[in-house]
Amino acid sequence: MTKEYRPGEIAKTSGQYGIFGPRGGNTGTERTVTKGEPLPPTPKAGMVYKLNDSTKHKR
Repeated sequence: MTKEYRPGEIAKTSGQYGIFGPRGGNTGTERTVTKGEPLPPTPKAGMVYKLNDSTKHKR
């Protein structure tokens, strides 16, 4: 099961975060968030974020 993140939580990983409805349905919308930044507000109350794709860093 993928961890859910609430709006305003600090992102522990940079990447694409998908927005999911209150009952777990995918809205098809993503937000790009950088590690250490707070997750932005969702369109409606009760929605959550799930990390869809973390950023790949070249070393």
